[in-house]
Amino acid sequence: MNLELELKKSALKIRGAIVAAIAAKGGGHIGGSLDLAELFAVLYDEYMRVDPLNPQWHERDYLVCSKGHAGPALYAALALKGFFPYEMLRTLNQEGSMLPGHCDRIKVPGVDATTGSLGQGLSIAAGLALAAKLSKTDQRVFCITGDGESAEGQIWEAVQFSAHYKLDNLIVFLDWNKMQIDGSNDEVMSLGDVKEKYKAFGWNSCLIDGSSVTQINETVGNAIEYKNGKPTMIILDTIKGYGVSCVSSIKNNHCIGFSQNLYLQAKGELETQAEQLGVNLKWLD
Repeated sequence: MNLELELKKSALKIRGAIVAAIAAKGGGHIGGSLDLAELFAVLYDEYMRVDPLNPQWHERDYLVCSKGHAGPALYAALALKGFFPYEMLRTLNQEGSMLPGHCDRIKVPGVDATTGSLGQGLSIAAGLALAAKLSKTDQRVFCITGDGESAEGQIWEAVQFSAHYKLDNLIVFLDWNKMQIDGSNDEVMSLGDVKEKYKAFGWNSCLIDGSSVTQINETVGNAIEYKNGKPTMIILDTIKGYGVSCVSSIKNNHCIGFSQNLYLQAKGELETQAEQLGVNLKWLD
């Protein structure tokens, strides 16, 4: 089996599901969802120890999507994993749906934390990781953070907490697409050298290509093997809206309306990629 190819196929399926879900609603948080497709493909295909038939399995690994507006990407990954039917994705953020716009652990099978109030998710993840340490389990905790929330003070309190308690079962990702809701990081609040910041706080820290399933896979595998008493930050160098050029070319694609014309453009791009990879995306219709 060609692992890289299979992971690329999974990422494309996730990306297609995100587009279909947001198009059905007529808009939503698409930019910062699309650029996480590769990460979710790697995590759920290769690393997350979960049971779709028993979402509350007490020995499972945990994933906290602190940037809760990326819920559409997480939902797509969970649907592909079998936590609920694909068809449910088309009800995203609609009245009566079990899939709200932001992650909700009460409503959505497989979601471990309700998020959306930015800056809080890393604290939740750190608490889960400490609990696993105290319980002497081998559970891993993964957390996904964003650019904008990295300016929140609570993030850095959690960073300090995690280093102090030597949470080497905690692996955090920063979706570093260099954009926030109101503009670029440099315009709104520069993060500076974020890799060195995390190192200064006592973390393992690295910067990789967030669109490369190979780099993500190798880096996560290495992070899991680290037992040096340090949590790990993996900074994903991404492009907001990556994988669908008609979306990524929109200057501010954080949360946008999704017209039928835009959907048809996105659908055409995805179908071309699907043909190249040998993936069936017929449910985009």
